[in-house]
Amino acid sequence: MRLVLSAIALLIAGCTSDVMQSRERAEQANTAPPLNARGEVLAFMRTYLNDPTGIRGAFWSEPLLRPVQGVNRYTACVRYNARNSSGQYAGSKDSLVLFRDGRFDRLVDNGREPCKDRTYHPFPELERLTR
Repeated sequence: MRLVLSAIALLIAGCTSDVMQSRERAEQANTAPPLNARGEVLAFMRTYLNDPTGIRGAFWSEPLLRPVQGVNRYTACVRYNARNSSGQYAGSKDSLVLFRDGRFDRLVDNGREPCKDRTYHPFPELERLTR
């Protein structure tokens, strides 16, 4: 009986250790600072937008470590006015950019609320995108 109880205790301790290590790895992945954030955002936007040419009013906020859904992650914000599928300008749009392992992870549209207090800087490289 003692042997069975000891085995169960070791199993529980092993599971707890695995969970802790997994949580630590996730935390490290989320908090690794992005090294080429602007370049990766540009590469994504070139494929994401219907027409990446002629973007107006492009601005960028530097990546900062912020809580996103209860987890600290590096985020940046992008504001731009791109053409829609009919070639008309759709109006200024704010998007939240998330990074993981120091690389671009995804872009979240409708980022006005999480980006409202960020400091924006001109992003001329976005305005000069080509196909």
